[in-house]
Amino acid sequence: MKRLLLCCAAFGLVTTGEAKVVEQTVEYRDGEVTCRGFLVYDDNLPGPRPATMVIHDWTGLGDFVRDYCRRLAALGYVALAADYYGQGTTAASPQEAGKLAGAVRGTPAMRTRGSAALAVLQQHPRVDRTKVVALGFCFGGTAALQLSYTGAELAGVVSLHGGLTPPEAGDVGKLRARYLILHGADDPHVPPAQVQTFEEALRAAQVDWQLIAYGGAVHAFTNPAAGHDPSRGAAYHEGAAKRSWEHLKLFLAEVCG
Repeated sequence: MKRLLLCCAAFGLVTTGEAKVVEQTVEYRDGEVTCRGFLVYDDNLPGPRPATMVIHDWTGLGDFVRDYCRRLAALGYVALAADYYGQGTTAASPQEAGKLAGAVRGTPAMRTRGSAALAVLQQHPRVDRTKVVALGFCFGGTAALQLSYTGAELAGVVSLHGGLTPPEAGDVGKLRARYLILHGADDPHVPPAQVQTFEEALRAAQVDWQLIAYGGAVHAFTNPAAGHDPSRGAAYHEGAAKRSWEHLKLFLAEVCG
């Protein structure tokens, strides 16, 4: 698999505290597919340091994920938003999002796209490759789990309202990360039976894991663009969004030191 790293655009932003935030569009390849990730970090902080690989939901790498990466960079992490669709493609409608996600989900690309992005992040001179956490939203949460099932060098994995697909039997011996699952307790897309199956799989694998379920929250609870009608099965939940951010920060501090 050929992987190529190209920094296509970069600019510095001076914020409070004399932080110089560098944002870059990063091109890399997964086989014949050119991907366009988004990299952000505080240039005033010395490296190497912990990093996060952030995976978008089914709509593609858009403003929500970019802003989340900026929040992580403000905490001192190098953050890379991975592009799972290639060419920075984003969906204009739920129907298009379903087609884009369907073209990746259940195929080898669900793992190879993550491996390609992770290699780019680990090779960055500012990054401590032993302290990288993969996290994702919805589709991205599933993708982060799938990446960890390859035996990737990850300190941690975080799924935010993601699909909870358990590891296959042949993957169990490869698991090396610690897991944080942030779940909407009323998510109709990930019902209790699926949650139970997933928990049993991690328990049997004897890995370090925790699952936090937020009462009243459904799918996509971190994203304001999901709207505010939980009866649709996906909706923003302010309380769960704030709590998940705090739980994420605690987990990152724990696994990255």
